[in-house]
Amino acid sequence: MNITGKLMAVIASASLGAGMVAPALAQNVDASGARGTAAMGVAASVSKPTKEQRKAARKAARMKKNVELKKLEDAGYQPYRSDTDYPQNLKDAQKKAGIGQGASQ
Repeated sequence: MNITGKLMAVIASASLGAGMVAPALAQNVDASGARGTAAMGVAASVSKPTKEQRKAARKAARMKKNVELKKLEDAGYQPYRSDTDYPQNLKDAQKKAGIGQGASQ
């Protein structure tokens, strides 16, 4: 590659890099029309749930599913049993337990 080719490659890569940085420096405009800096985007990402919050959410979801499974088992559903009547048995147990069919999906 000659010097002109190398120079063009450097210029092209520099312009691509600048193109990626420019949106980060742009100002945000909220619904009221007020302008802010890109730091507002950083502040929005800080409000993401923490590891403890995600863990608590998973624990709550697991507890909800376990309660639902317990209700189904009390209504006669046996998930550990290999059964050819599987879909119907589950539907019958859901109906008997008063659990909507969409809740187990």
